Amino acid sequence: MKKVLRFLFYTVVVGYAVITLGPFIWSIITSLKPTSELNTFAVNIKHLTLDNYKMIITKFPFLRWFINSAIVAVIVTLGNILFNSMAGYALARINFPGRNLLFMVVLALMMVPGQVVMVPTYILLSKLGWVNTYMGLTIPFLTSNFGIFLMRQFFLSLPKELEEAATIDGLSRFGIFFKIVLPLSKPALATQFIFMFTGNWNSFLWPSLLTSSDDMYTLPVGLNSFYGQYYQFWNQVMAGAILLTLPTILIFLIFQRYFVKGISTTGLK
Repeated sequence: MKKVLRFLFYTVVVGYAVITLGPFIWSIITSLKPTSELNTFAVNIKHLTLDNYKMIITKFPFLRWFINSAIVAVIVTLGNILFNSMAGYALARINFPGRNLLFMVVLALMMVPGQVVMVPTYILLSKLGWVNTYMGLTIPFLTSNFGIFLMRQFFLSLPKELEEAATIDGLSRFGIFFKIVLPLSKPALATQFIFMFTGNWNSFLWPSLLTSSDDMYTLPVGLNSFYGQYYQFWNQVMAGAILLTLPTILIFLIFQRYFVKGISTTGLK
């Protein structure tokens, strides 16, 4: 009976892996095909080429889009890690009037769809002159209700005795936070880093609204415009999509050990 169950389990896992990896593998193969073989299912290994990657990098502002995405994703991710951690620590450890009410507000705002605040946010950014600028793409997104919730839950799991001992040794509240609490929070910080980086790297809606020139496009927005103009060249579109995906895959592979630990210790499993 155990052998049958094990066989069924591995069958399901392998089947799921094939279904999940199939489109990605097809995209890689398509990105390596010459245009003359796009409409054929057969794959001629001898004809596979990197010319599609060379073309989109050299003939289109792909590198500029890539740099814009990197700047936005890094700034927003680092800002979220700092500010969400500080807010989460305050809600977990500092007793102040209205703390529980404020946490309820944070939870309530997690349920508000982003589309609800889209128009007022855009109007505000327009009046500030931040449309089509790095400030508009980064500053409004430096905090996250989910990130605050994530960090608060993790900080609640840390023993208070460590902070009390640090207080006796003369550390200030900020000293405790930066020298004691954050070094112990690597799993939660890695989890937050993966969520924030991948979310902002792949973000399309807000950058498409806030950017209006080619030199400010992020990679997803730039690839969308590329797709609209050259939609018949699927090999080039797939080459751009693969380059868009690679950084997020690398980030996950680097931080996956901390990611799994962070999910299991923050009440989210």
